[in-house]
Amino acid sequence: MRKVAFITGASRGIGKACAHKFAREGWDIVIAAKTTEPHPKLPGTIFTAAEAVEQHGTTVFPIRCDLTDLESVHMAAQAALDKFGRIDAVINNAGALWWKPMDETPMKRFDLIMNVNARGAFAMTKEFLPAMKEQSSGHVIMMSPPIDMKMLPSHIGYCISKFGMTMIAHGIPQEFGDYNIRATALWPKTMIKSTATVNFKLGDDSSWRKPAILADATYEAIEHPELSDGKALIDEDFLREVGYTDFDQYLYV
Repeated sequence: MRKVAFITGASRGIGKACAHKFAREGWDIVIAAKTTEPHPKLPGTIFTAAEAVEQHGTTVFPIRCDLTDLESVHMAAQAALDKFGRIDAVINNAGALWWKPMDETPMKRFDLIMNVNARGAFAMTKEFLPAMKEQSSGHVIMMSPPIDMKMLPSHIGYCISKFGMTMIAHGIPQEFGDYNIRATALWPKTMIKSTATVNFKLGDDSSWRKPAILADATYEAIEHPELSDGKALIDEDFLREVGYTDFDQYLYV
């Protein structure tokens, strides 16, 4: 029986790169994201992503999922469990970005980053805990940073939402370790090229890395729970720890 990865925000960027990586390694994939129709500013849909990932020969299941809507979260999780009967990895990749000081953060924007990041990842993970407990296995990935107070200036709202995700990764093994349920937070050492970094003009090709580095780190975190469980890791540092040496492969320039 193939393992199954449920990946949020998988219609593009880091999530789609994770889908390709896990499919290449023989996993079945759930592509969970909001985009079902082509958008002029957002490349790809759950269906175009699924079609691209299917080339690796595994089963790929596209499902619409809006993390701000609890009914959508529940329906997506139930559809995935009905389809595959199990979920071995929940990769909480979908995120909302807002890098502004507190006095430049409208409450509507604060609510969005909280609903997508901390609350969305909490709700999505919670949906799969009963199945993971029943199968006595599972690994949860949070795309969130180590808790570092130096990140707070000009990012207070964003850090609240992202540090919340990291707290979940730290807490899951403490609450569910007896069920062999693991969790890891992952964060890039350098900026990753994505729709968010492009739209917010956070660097350029000379400073960005390809999403593949986070996809590789995600896969290796699940392959090496003895090194990753309950920890908040930096992608390059962790990949070096498990033996990676060629990081030029992830450069755009």
